[in-house]
Amino acid sequence: MAERLLIRAIRGGKTTKIVTLNGKNIKKMPSGLEKLPGLMILDLKNNIISEVCPEISTLTQLTALNLGNNCLEEVPEELKYLKSLKKLHLFGNRIHRFAPGACDGLENLILFNLNNNLLMCLPQEVSRLKSLTYLSVNYNQLTSIPRELCFLENLSELQLNYNQLNCLPEEIKFLRNLQKLFLVRNNIACLPEGLCDLKNLRVLDIAGNIIQIFPPGFQNLKLREFYCERNPLLLRHPVKAVQQEDVWSLQEITSRYIMNQLGEKKSFLMQAIECHPQIRNIISQKKECAICGKFFLTLWLECVRFVPPSKKWKKSRNLQLIPLRMLVCSYKCFNQHDSDLFGIAEV
Repeated sequence: MAERLLIRAIRGGKTTKIVTLNGKNIKKMPSGLEKLPGLMILDLKNNIISEVCPEISTLTQLTALNLGNNCLEEVPEELKYLKSLKKLHLFGNRIHRFAPGACDGLENLILFNLNNNLLMCLPQEVSRLKSLTYLSVNYNQLTSIPRELCFLENLSELQLNYNQLNCLPEEIKFLRNLQKLFLVRNNIACLPEGLCDLKNLRVLDIAGNIIQIFPPGFQNLKLREFYCERNPLLLRHPVKAVQQEDVWSLQEITSRYIMNQLGEKKSFLMQAIECHPQIRNIISQKKECAICGKFFLTLWLECVRFVPPSKKWKKSRNLQLIPLRMLVCSYKCFNQHDSDLFGIAEV
């Protein structure tokens, strides 16, 4: 039956634009594809295909390829020849790797669906998919995502639900056009501060992770939808502070002096730093106190500030307050009576 349908398509020659062979128990991709140079859509989902035939490389006009629900074990190298491809569906296979060079020629790819596979990682070469706007890798075994993925400037929707992610790279801040981010049911403990730079982010779903606290500035995101059910968020229970002396190392004292003097643009310090680049590296790790606003280096005291979510957000039903991570430079600042910061109790 499948062969008869293909023969009929081949008779159409250059005029054949679409070939659909869904659920035909096809074990091998049909031969003769090279006789369809004008083919634009090839749909072979719901079969038992385990390899891509070399002839597919001749389909340079192909814009959509669907090999979902087959038996592929890798993203095949032959795809790099499909220069016009815009939509690629490889969901429901047994894919656990990318063949070398598989991403090389897919500069026009817009949509990439890799759901329900066995991927433990994505290759750095994914950064070559320059036109990609939609990437879905739900129900895989990812433990991390490469920082190179964050350089896909056109990406607007990223779905990473039901994986084993424990963190996101700080470089996520470079996904300037990201509008939707889905991270449901992973093992993420904290979100990077760079997430707060995503000015176009409108939908964020982090339900079912192990997040307790959000980075400062999170409340300023212009979200429309935010879901965080089944996360152990910190609750607003006052904890009595333990009074301790502020004991600083000599490096901390020196660093604080230099950093705060630099804030006043002292010229002699600027010149000294130019001569000693190692100092620049140290103070590049500076943090700002949430109380006094001065810079410090050593992580002195981690606190939490509870703020209400924006009224414009469509949010999880029981979310009343958002716990934000704040850093304080000393116990002197923390113990100010007008502070709305809470200490984080060790469990």
